[in-house]
Amino acid sequence: MKCHVCGSTMQAVITDLPFKLGEKTIVVLKDLPVVQCASCSEYLLDDPVMERVEEILAKVDAAAELEVVRFAA
Repeated sequence: MKCHVCGSTMQAVITDLPFKLGEKTIVVLKDLPVVQCASCSEYLLDDPVMERVEEILAKVDAAAELEVVRFAA
């Protein structure tokens, strides 16, 4: 797969990504499987992964400022 930003090769990697849910709430998902560009670090989430991310984020305590959650497929 080619990166839609720079045209370089995309590869499957496991990484940690932050998601901002509101003005004060940030969730860091650890060990998230993504497809990432080797050159510019642009990334994509496969549909099943994104569905699981949405499920995880829906359960986060909105009152928390920072929450770290391990992604489990």
